[in-house]
Amino acid sequence: MEKIHTNHAPEAIGPYSQAVKVGNLLFTSGQIAIDPATGNIVEGGIAEQTERIMKNLTAVVEAAGGKMESIVKTTCFLADMADFGVFNEVYAKFITEKPARSCVAVKTLPKNVLAEVEVICEL
Repeated sequence: MEKIHTNHAPEAIGPYSQAVKVGNLLFTSGQIAIDPATGNIVEGGIAEQTERIMKNLTAVVEAAGGKMESIVKTTCFLADMADFGVFNEVYAKFITEKPARSCVAVKTLPKNVLAEVEVICEL
């Protein structure tokens, strides 16, 4: 198991890695809307937060030598399922190959963000 790290995504805020590589698969930790340059949650609503999340995931996937087109599974967590439509619009700009996906509403996310996304990617 190889730990993956990039300065182009937020530092882990707990005892975990941004991602781990096992064989030809990459498993990312959930990314939230933290701007890695400032360490702060981005301002705005679900569209702005999803954009930042997807940029963070792109940075982690690319740091491992992967491509967003090679994602095979995503797991998406929303604080409010009413945000589903807007979330999907932004998500679809980054995830173009339609991998398998789960999307669930949860009571609370870290730092009270509106969404969190994790991926599995073939390298």
